[in-house]
Amino acid sequence: MNRNFSENVPAELAATVRSALLRLARHEDELAAAEAARVPYWEPHPPSVLGHRTAAQALRAEADTLLAA
Repeated sequence: MNRNFSENVPAELAATVRSALLRLARHEDELAAAEAARVPYWEPHPPSVLGHRTAAQALRAEADTLLAA
């Protein structure tokens, strides 16, 4: 995320955006879990599971930058 954004926004807006990012991250985690649950344990997960988990991790990282602001 643009560092200038997190440095120049009111605290209330930063908290709202952070909350939305965390909500999106939880949704990505839920999608990954649902997709992984449909695959038998002896088979590898589809690449989309890793994609959802990576997206969730990136969203949480961006949310953390707003926390530091």
